[in-house]
Amino acid sequence: AGVLKLVKEKSNWGIDDSSSNKGVAAYFCHNSYVAEVMDVVVENNQAKVKKVWCAVDCRIVINKEGATNMIQGGVIDGIGHAMHSELRFENGSSVHKNFDTYNFIRHSQSPSEIEVFFVENDITPTGLGEPSLPPAVGALANALYKATGSRFYHQPFSKHHEISLG
Repeated sequence: AGVLKLVKEKSNWGIDDSSSNKGVAAYFCHNSYVAEVMDVVVENNQAKVKKVWCAVDCRIVINKEGATNMIQGGVIDGIGHAMHSELRFENGSSVHKNFDTYNFIRHSQSPSEIEVFFVENDITPTGLGEPSLPPAVGALANALYKATGSRFYHQPFSKHHEISLG
């Protein structure tokens, strides 16, 4: 609840949201909590993530810059996986034999801004390697729902909807 309250405050959730398409999601793993709010725009079936706010409770943060970078990287990976990462198999073998046939998110498709806020406390540190990736998928799906009126249940979103990441 603490990370949801913090991300709500930092993203101004509920304060004149008429011109934004915000989605929220939260996740817990490695004894860390992460909540994310994502704001997207969709024009001509092109989605662009304008801004992401992340609230993180991983207890004491030893290296704030490194921790921030880990959170931002997880958000970017989550958006990329949600939009177009797909691993297909035929006859028990992967169709994708190299990275030239597997679609990763591009720099130009990354959010314009990702703000990260840590809950301050004095409790022994926990894990931080992965907790920001899963809620990025949910927050993006919820923001796209607000923008398009369609639910995004299946990944990659671009395969199941006529939408791409701009």
